[in-house]
Amino acid sequence: MERKAEVLWRGNLQQGQGEVSTESGALKKVPYSLMRRFGNEPGTNPEELIAAAHSSCFAMALAAALTQQGITPESLQVNAAVSIEKNGNDWVITHSNLVLRAKIPGIDQNRFNSIAEEAKNNCPVSRLLDTEISLDATLDEGELRAQH
Repeated sequence: MERKAEVLWRGNLQQGQGEVSTESGALKKVPYSLMRRFGNEPGTNPEELIAAAHSSCFAMALAAALTQQGITPESLQVNAAVSIEKNGNDWVITHSNLVLRAKIPGIDQNRFNSIAEEAKNNCPVSRLLDTEISLDATLDEGELRAQH
């Protein structure tokens, strides 16, 4: 299986701009630039895309691990924060922090923690990233809401 994305960049780093599109069409000419990466201009940036990939991959890995044990989650809400820092002359992705709020009937905290940690370690995106990955996992009895 292979998934594809395409980028078109125009100009130098400071004033230039790019567009990113995905084969599926989920992203179509979404703008990105230096100011979108290190500022707050509308558009996207590589770290945001990595955070989206990591959180969605982890949620699927956790759902798979739970399913293998005969457990069906009611909901898994995952947020990822990917950090980039200057290291000498280079920029380095230093950390990906996964925050999970899960509603899973009939599971105890220890089993939940163990399965979630295993899913974090075995998620294909986690395996791809050469950085520290942390997980803050909470079993939540309340109603989960999508965060934007």
